[in-house]
Amino acid sequence: MSAADAGFGRSAILAYGALGLPLAFAALPIYVYVPRLYADSLGLSLATVGFVLLGVRVFDAVSDPLIGWLSDRLAGRRLLVLSALPLLAAGMVGLLVPPQGAGALWLAVLVTLVSLAYSVATIAYNAWGAEVAPTRALRTRVVASREAFALFGVVMAAALPGLLAAEGGEAQGLSRMAWLFIPLLMLCGGWTLLAAPLAPPRRHMRQPVLAGLLAAVSCRPFRKLLLVFAANGIAAAIPSATVLFFVADVLQAPQLAGLFLVLYFLSAALSLPAWASLSRRIGKLQTWLAGMVLAVLVFAWASLLGAGETTAYAAICILSGMALGADLAMPPSMLADLLAGEGDSGDARAGSWFGWWNFVTKANLALAAGLSLPLLGWLGYAPGVRSADALSGLATVYALLPVALKFVAIGLLWHWRSAIEPAPKNGETA
Repeated sequence: MSAADAGFGRSAILAYGALGLPLAFAALPIYVYVPRLYADSLGLSLATVGFVLLGVRVFDAVSDPLIGWLSDRLAGRRLLVLSALPLLAAGMVGLLVPPQGAGALWLAVLVTLVSLAYSVATIAYNAWGAEVAPTRALRTRVVASREAFALFGVVMAAALPGLLAAEGGEAQGLSRMAWLFIPLLMLCGGWTLLAAPLAPPRRHMRQPVLAGLLAAVSCRPFRKLLLVFAANGIAAAIPSATVLFFVADVLQAPQLAGLFLVLYFLSAALSLPAWASLSRRIGKLQTWLAGMVLAVLVFAWASLLGAGETTAYAAICILSGMALGADLAMPPSMLADLLAGEGDSGDARAGSWFGWWNFVTKANLALAAGLSLPLLGWLGYAPGVRSADALSGLATVYALLPVALKFVAIGLLWHWRSAIEPAPKNGETA
């Protein structure tokens, strides 16, 4: 352990990571529960919901990189995070507790509000984490802390709708969960804002907007890493957008959906220390490749399942959750390493880089919903339809389409490996 690592204690790492829990808690319902809430309870078609989510990401195409550019020019990351959290809380309540008659316009406005607040908080928060960690090994630990808290937040968001539903159904569970989100956000957000270490002073860039945004993507290693992240992220997001339909109609076990989600995300959280340890031995890029290969094998297996095969699917949730752990821990840690390799200019444009990164993260989720949900309709599937052709189309979209995209990501990552993961400097370990 380096001297820099020794001065950065576990309590500081935990304090920084805590905010990841409510941020992830807020992100999950939009892509897992909101499509079914607005389709089943409010009568919108799957295609309409998918196109609304995709349309909001067109707005993100402009807003996220601009937010990142702006965050590099403001005094502190913490103030940006603090300003965004109240808007996020209000937006979540409006989105998950819609009034009677709420339609596509209500969905679009509330998703936009939640997305904007989430972007401001997440971009500033991630840039803060990249700046605060002085070594490669410590950057992995900081990212792992954030992602571990995030995964526990996802587990809570996956489990609570069912636990809180009572006789009112999933819509009632989501409503109650939305109100519980407010104290959770205050608790974890306060811990991070009051106790997490401050990043060292950074030099402020004074580039115009367009020049600043183009400067971020002009860095070839960053651009290549971003493209791999996009291909892999869409592959990972398609099952998130379609899992409830797969469980309800292919497995015919809708009552177990919450349990499967908990197994998936809990497995991802518990796997993070193992992935971090493996990355110190074989490198972060090779560790990420190993996670992708595991995901390919697991989702190929999932495509073969049928009604009642719940034990096999539980094993698939555990194994694919482990693969998710590598997806969550390695790419942002590799991004932080690339920023560190840029020296002072990297510190000055961390927000811009994470603005693009956050845009791609959300674009992955939106593209998954905007493409997979209409594709399901085109293949003849609708919720509750269990004809052979409809279920075959659902299994193809849920399992085999992600496998194809994973192969694209694997090929790109291997082809660009020397550019994406530069050698450690000054005797640092991976």
